[in-house]
Amino acid sequence: MTAAPLLLGIDTCGPSGSVALARADGGRLELLEQAGLAGRTYSATLVQAVREVLAHHSVRLADLAALVVVAGPGSFTGVRVGLSAAKGLAEPAATPILAVSRLAVLAAKAGTEAAALDAHRNEIFLRLPGSAGQACREMLAGAEELATQPSPKKIAVCDSAASLLRAAWPAVPHVVTDAPTAVDAIGFAIPRLAAGDFDDAATLDGQYLRRSDAEIFGSSIAPATVGRPESR
Repeated sequence: MTAAPLLLGIDTCGPSGSVALARADGGRLELLEQAGLAGRTYSATLVQAVREVLAHHSVRLADLAALVVVAGPGSFTGVRVGLSAAKGLAEPAATPILAVSRLAVLAAKAGTEAAALDAHRNEIFLRLPGSAGQACREMLAGAEELATQPSPKKIAVCDSAASLLRAAWPAVPHVVTDAPTAVDAIGFAIPRLAAGDFDDAATLDGQYLRRSDAEIFGSSIAPATVGRPESR
């Protein structure tokens, strides 16, 4: 009998992060271990946490069917650290990578199409359903942008993004859930694993939605487009 595929998940996009090891047994996900990562420590703790989780279960990187990484939106540094680590870990055994959106994982966890995350500076990272069967859109939004967007039927929230949403869309119900973690990302990615829908590590980049502080404060370039289609 062929063993159920092993997947390693990495999420370093939020105020706290996590690493998870799980088996995808058909439609059932078996969590073997999940380790938390303190915020602002990812560059120093992530790789060691991966080593420890794998060692606890006598799993080698070559044993993994895929590596699932949350590619944003979130902290610019956190997104960059997570993606860099995922690419480095995947390279020795050419392990396939599945990159997923943190907003999409949150929406799936809450059973909604729309989701929002606190982006600080009186802005939120926002996921909205597309129109006429098109893919969901993800963008950076403040009060002015929210006023121009069609309000969803309901929206998933897990942090202080709720306050900005209440002011803009007071009639939209909130589906409050815990913040998504690495094991949630693995669960979200399983259909893509089954379909062999992997990302190209050479071209994979973060879904930042906002430019880095160095770009914002160090140049006079016009702001980047805040919305782009995103279905993963």
